[in-house]
Amino acid sequence: MPVEAPTPPVVPPSKALIFVRRLTSTVLLWSVVLWAIFSTNHRVTNWVFLGLLMGLAWQGLREFYDLVEKRGLVCFRNWGIASGLALMLSTYLYFTGAIPHAHEQMPAKANDFENTVIVVFVLGLCLRRFVAKNLNDGLLAISTTLFGLLYVPWLLNFLSKIVFFPGIEGRYYVLYFILVTKFSDVGAYLTGSLIGRHKMIPRISPGKTWEGFGGAIAFSVGASVVFVHFLGTHLAGMKLGHALVLGVLLGIAAVIGDLIESLFKREAGVKDSGRLLPGIGGVLDLLDSLLFNAPLMYLYLRHVLTAPL
Repeated sequence: MPVEAPTPPVVPPSKALIFVRRLTSTVLLWSVVLWAIFSTNHRVTNWVFLGLLMGLAWQGLREFYDLVEKRGLVCFRNWGIASGLALMLSTYLYFTGAIPHAHEQMPAKANDFENTVIVVFVLGLCLRRFVAKNLNDGLLAISTTLFGLLYVPWLLNFLSKIVFFPGIEGRYYVLYFILVTKFSDVGAYLTGSLIGRHKMIPRISPGKTWEGFGGAIAFSVGASVVFVHFLGTHLAGMKLGHALVLGVLLGIAAVIGDLIESLFKREAGVKDSGRLLPGIGGVLDLLDSLLFNAPLMYLYLRHVLTAPL
């Protein structure tokens, strides 16, 4: 019998190639988002930006509920996705004036409106449970579905709140915190790859090191200071001290957000949340560091950089 030639081992891509793929995917996607925000065409700004946000929320929720099911848990996938999209759409319509009293765009009123949508979602989730066939996992299904809504679309919804924040150029704050967050990711990856020796939490993310964590903070602070130096006139209330504080806060929160998603993936037994983006994985892998930085940026903007509204 002829002897079959052994299959050559699959050579994993180098860290440099992974970095180039990751950087390319990130730059291309966020360039489209920022183009939509800064477009002089009102229709583009309103609807393309909304479509991008809802597309990210839709795919992010799908990936999250996939992780839930791979973990062997249950959820109301379709109800969660539909409600998450409705949450983002209704908030956006409120800000753009399609819903009555939208001229009262005070942050507190916008938050009250969003809370109303979440209350309706929770009530609908309970009603959805009444018609489910299996009555033994109701608490679990409600919990996982609700957490998915809060983890992806609710956190992502802070992008709209920043863009439409009254009295400021909100789009520059979106550009600012996205750049600072992504520089944190780049700093963590580069520093960890080059000199990383001491593991942070290997049981959750074997690749994360304390050296990488330091690089994340250094890169985020550097990006923050440089951005404020050149474009600080577009950032209401932003001074050098705020740039330093926000650089540290956003850098730390970015690493925490990455670790949280790593925990979800490890429990589900997968390396990436999806395969949509070359070099990155899924949409959740792209958004993990931004999901917690968006509300952090909003809260700092509302309670520190501007007068209470």
